Amino acid sequence: MHKHSISPDQASSMKTELIALLRGGQAHVPFSSAVEDLPLKVTGLKPPGLPYSIWQLVEHIRITQADILEFCRTPDYVSPKWPDDYWPGEAAPAHVSVWEKSLEKIGSDLDSFIALISDPKADMFTPFAHGQGQNLFREALLIADHTSYHTGEILVIRRLLDRW
Repeated sequence: MHKHSISPDQASSMKTELIALLRGGQAHVPFSSAVEDLPLKVTGLKPPGLPYSIWQLVEHIRITQADILEFCRTPDYVSPKWPDDYWPGEAAPAHVSVWEKSLEKIGSDLDSFIALISDPKADMFTPFAHGQGQNLFREALLIADHTSYHTGEILVIRRLLDRW
């Protein structure tokens, strides 16, 4: 495998664009806006024909993003069991504090991931020694893609529930 060569300016520009992609809002509604001003009772509703609620999607985003973050920064990390441990069983959060804690964790984990890629010493392209070819650049794209996909689903549910 050959070493990728980009200038420091190109690396900085790439990281700036990745961070903007991770934060959302360029081509789609950001996650934070998609979950704003939702009554707790709405977060647990499943519209007819859909297998999940907004709460289940939010928790899935949280769990998956945390998994990717830990994989990137912890060589001996063991991922949860797929798919069982990536989706909550309950349709609704038990209490508003559980909902708020999940949203806060998504934000803080995203900030931690952005700190990883913002580090001037971060090697974006060399595969992790503990992985199967994954690198930091790929994992950044994975978080952005995964979160935006499920954010779109949250918006559809909100529209179906007449809450958007």
